[in-house]
Parts: sequence; C-alpha cells; structure tokens
Amino acid sequence: MSPIDISKFEQLRASGQLPSPKGVALAILRLTQREDASMAELARIIKSDPAFVGRLIKAANSVSANPGRPVVSVQEAMVVLGMPAVRNLALGLSLLSQYRKGTCREFDYERFWSASLACGIALQALAQHTRVVQPEEAFSVGLLARIGELALATLYSDEYARILRAASKERNGDLARMEGEAFAMTHSELSAAMLSDWGLPKTFADPVGRHEAGEDCGFPEDGRERRIVRLLALSREIAGLCLATAEERSRILARLHALGGRAAIDAEALGVLCDRTVREWREWAGMLNVVSQPLPPFDEMAGVQPAPAAKAVAGAPADKLRVLVVENDPSTCQALRAVLAAAGCEVTEAADGESGLQTALQIEPHMMVVDRAAPRMDGLALTRALRETRSGRAIHLFVLTAPGDENQLVEAFDAGADDTLAKPLNPRLLLARLQAGLRVVRMQQEIERDREELRRSAAELAVSNRRLQEAALTDLLTGLPNRRYAMERLQQEWAGAVRSKRAQACMVIDLDELKQVNDIYGHDIGDAFLTQTAAAIRGALCAQDVLCRTGGDEFLVICPDADLHEAMACAERVRRAVEGRPFEAGLLRLKGTVSVGVAERLPEMVDAADLIKQADQGACLAKQRGRNRVVTHQVLAKAATS
Repeated sequence: MSPIDISKFEQLRASGQLPSPKGVALAILRLTQREDASMAELARIIKSDPAFVGRLIKAANSVSANPGRPVVSVQEAMVVLGMPAVRNLALGLSLLSQYRKGTCREFDYERFWSASLACGIALQALAQHTRVVQPEEAFSVGLLARIGELALATLYSDEYARILRAASKERNGDLARMEGEAFAMTHSELSAAMLSDWGLPKTFADPVGRHEAGEDCGFPEDGRERRIVRLLALSREIAGLCLATAEERSRILARLHALGGRAAIDAEALGVLCDRTVREWREWAGMLNVVSQPLPPFDEMAGVQPAPAAKAVAGAPADKLRVLVVENDPSTCQALRAVLAAAGCEVTEAADGESGLQTALQIEPHMMVVDRAAPRMDGLALTRALRETRSGRAIHLFVLTAPGDENQLVEAFDAGADDTLAKPLNPRLLLARLQAGLRVVRMQQEIERDREELRRSAAELAVSNRRLQEAALTDLLTGLPNRRYAMERLQQEWAGAVRSKRAQACMVIDLDELKQVNDIYGHDIGDAFLTQTAAAIRGALCAQDVLCRTGGDEFLVICPDADLHEAMACAERVRRAVEGRPFEAGLLRLKGTVSVGVAERLPEMVDAADLIKQADQGACLAKQRGRNRVVTHQVLAKAATS
C-alpha cells in the first residue's frame, strides 16, 4: 500500500468510517475471497438482489463479444464477466448507492458519481479497443479510480471542505499538496490503498495511485502500468467532457486529442469511443439515478461538422439562399432587393457595419453585399472581421466600391472580398454578377454536401473495419482473443520484456475430456462445456494475464511480469478451479480437468516461439503422466542436466 503509511491506513480502516460495501456486495466480496468459492454460490447471492441482477446483465452485454446473442441470465453474465469482475462490479455499485450524499459541504457528491460512472464506461470502451486490460475489469477500476476523494470527504468532512474551497480559489490550486499537508496522504494514494485492500490486483491499484501524475508516473515506458495510466487519464478527460459546459469543451477536446495520441488512439477512433461512452453513460445514469446531460456528437463538438449554414441549406429548397445587404442608401438597397428576390433569395438588410456583423454571425448568410463606406464599421473592416470567424470564411462576399477606382478594388480583394460591384449599380451588370456569385454559392453547397457524405461514409466504414478487426481477433464461441491475437500479443510482450529485462511466462492449457464430451453428448453440450471451462480458467488468472483460445481444446495464457514460480502457482489455481467446477446441463453433470504446461522466458531463447514450444512440451508431459496436472519442462530439463 506504499506510499501510504500502512499503520495510518490500518487506523483508518479500523475506525469503521472508510467507505465500504454492505449487504449483497459485502457477501459477494467475502465469498470471492474464499479459495473454494463456486459460481453456484455466487449466483444464489446475486439473485437475492433483483436490482443488481439487472445491472450485472447489462454489464455483461456491454462487453459481450457476440451482440447477436444477448446475455439474459445471471449464469451467462457470470460466464462472460468472470468472478473477479462480478466482485468488483458489486463493490463499485454498492458504494455508489450508499454514498450519494454526505456532510462535506464543498464536495459535489452527484457530480463525483456521474463523473466516476462516465470514467468507468470510458475505460471499459478503451480497454476493448486497446486490449491493454480486460474490459470486464476496467469498468470497476474506472468507477473507483477517485474513491479516495469520497473517503477524505467522509472521514474529514469539515477539513476537506476547507481544502476544496481553498483549492478552488487558487488559479492553480494544488489539491494533492494541500491533502498531503493536512492528512499525510493524497486522495490518489488513498484510492490505491483502498483498491488493494478490497482485493483488486496491484496492476490496477498502482496506476490508480499515480495516474494523476501523467507522464511523470515513474512506470517503465513500455510497461503495462504506464499504458493503464494513459488510459485512466484519457478516461478522466472523457468523463470531464461528459459533464462540461459548451464553453469548457474546446479546452477539454484539445487535451483529449493529446492524450489519445499518447495512448496510440487516432482522432477518428477517439470520436467513436467518446460517442459510445456518452450513449452508455446516459443509459447507465438512468438506471442508477445518476445525473447526466445530453451531448452533441463528438465530431460536432470537435468542429469537423459541416458549417451551420450548409446544414441549414441541406434541408431547405435548393434555390432558397440567405443574402445579407449592408447598405444605408435606400435606392441601392431597393435595386439589390429586387434582383435578389427575383432570384429566389431570402434578403436581410442592415444599415451599418456593426449591426451587419452582428446579423451575419446570427443568421450566417450564404452571400453578403457590403458597402465599402458603411457607417460605424466600413466594408473593409467588416470583411476582415468576418474572415477571421469560421462561419464568416464560408460567405461569398461582394464589396460595393466607387466606379473606376482601382485602388478601392485592390483594397477590397486584399481585405478578403470575393468580388466587387461599382456604384451606382448597373441593373444588367448587377444581375449578371449576382447570378455568377449565386452559382458559386450553390456549387460550394454541393461540395460541402459531398464532403459530408464522404465523412459519414468514412466514419461508417471505420466502425465496420474496427468491428471486423475485433471479430478477426476474437473466438466467437468463448468471446476470448483467438490464436492470431495471441501470437501478436505474445510478440509485443516478448519485445517489451526483452527491452526492460522483465520476467515473462506463458501457459499452454489442454482440456482433457472435450473430445469424449463431443462424441458422447454432441457438439452443443461440448460447446457449453468448453465455454464454462474457459470462464473457470479466466476467473482463476491474475488481472494482467491474457487468456486466448488457440485451438479446439487448447488455450494459451500470456503471463507478463511473472517468473516460473509465479506462473506455476497460477497454473495450479487454474487446474483446481476447473476441477472444482463441474459442468451441469439439466440432469447431466460432468467433471472437467485440464493439463497445463508452463514455461518462462530464458536468456538463451531466440524468440516467443521457443517460449510456447517449451510450454507445449510441458502440457504434453502432463497428459502423458495421467492428465489433470501442471508440468514445466524447464524444471525437468534443469534436473536432467544437473
């Protein structure tokens, strides 16, 4: 629990005032801490709380790899999520329901939980996209990443209110420094300690404790912890965007793109992930009675949508264009109005430059005719001001000048005019020049509509490509990553382990009875048997381990930062978990076992293929020795040579 003084944390926990789960969540937490806990016992506890049943099933459908077959039962939800994720989900939702209000006057409890919910959903979406961590675990980690703030507001309500008030008054109020001076701990450190105390893996707790430090977190550049830190920081910004006002969004969007780049997420993918987060945040907020707000699509907030004028025209008659005339001479206004009205335009007039600028920004005309000598702001100043705005740059703009004055023509074009008209107006020439301008405007509208269609098609294609990519890397039956993903991920982990000289191990797991089950009971029972066994394996693994299905009855587990001893201990947990969880279907009851081979990366190995080969040799030896056991060829090889 470093860097918090462990004795200090023990005192806080012993006080009984730290936020903690109650009721069904507490029962789930206690059950899952037992080595002999079964999914059947867990299901019985969950079913006693109908509200949690609904939330559990929704969470399972959020991460399900097969959207065509929605999860509809507690048992299916537990198979999809795994026991650790069910425990963490119960923990987070229990705290959310219990600590909606408190006595700390400066702590916004409603906003805290709304932002935490958005952060959890965002981290889950990012985890599914990057596969840095298991998506089913990510939701709860994001939801609880700021739990230390709630704990300080609960433990020290008056003192923390004073600190929050002081931090809000300072332009760059250093909340962490103030917390450290007052409580000898920061909210991030306390969050990490609480997550560790509740049984969340160190791989999650440590990044939670340091994620607010950003790139100064101190984790290795190519390590999983730094990648989790980046995803947490990005999730926090997405949550901030969900709750931001329209004026705050531009600053947050700039930070979002910067953080997305560090996490290797391009702008297009980031937009899709943000839109998905907002949609699911609104759904979850309604279910949990948490405050939320509607947001425009990400592309619209980021300013890549068509200009408002073009959107207005897209739904209007093709020849109904808005034209603003800035002129205080009645005869000139009358002549312009007659020609423009005859061309089917909607004409608005302004008597001076200042009111013309204000009107232009309000109605966003497609075309403007501006008198160079307009009062209160001349036509050239008005033109320059408009060209500095996004909507003003799209306006086709005429400047009325004195006849035969070349200097005025040059000045008008330098200011940003598209064309000029000489006063007094020649009706035939006026009509010809305005019609030419109208043709340009309509052509621009067609181009903008084509661009919007291309943008929409590109976005749809990108989403389809990402879904196809995910499908290509996912085993449809179990929802686990498939062999192709396993090989790519193993190569990535191998390269990182070699560079940073970290430990790395892997397991090859063979199901012992799958062929017999298929032959005797049919493939439907065999598929269900395989799916349940996969869930049992996943529930026994560490959070950082990556489980993949690489063949019909074979699984590969990538164990980053694990040596042979740690991987062997984990493999034994897997073996016991599968053996202790009989498969039931109606009156049928089958006991499954696995043979596991384990290997760690050794200096003499050339590449990741050598690592898999040695793990596979261990699995073969396990089968030869009677199955239902864990074997490593490396220990045997060392014994033979010693």
